[in-house]
Amino acid sequence: MRRTDLNPQEGIWSLVKRDVGNLAAADLSRITRAVKRRLKMIQYRPDVIDGCLAGTGFV
Repeated sequence: MRRTDLNPQEGIWSLVKRDVGNLAAADLSRITRAVKRRLKMIQYRPDVIDGCLAGTGFV
C-alpha cells in the first residue's frame, strides 16, 4: 500500500523531535545544536533512513 500523504522527511523529523522534545534547553542555540547533532547522527545511519522511506510505501 502506498501512503501518498506521507513523505520521508516526516519520519526523520519525528525521530529528531523525539530527542529534542526531552531537551531542557536554556536558549535557541542549544536547541539548534541538538537538532544538527541528531540530523548528523541520522545521516550516517542508512538503516534509519531506509526505515523512514519504507514507512511511506515508496520503496
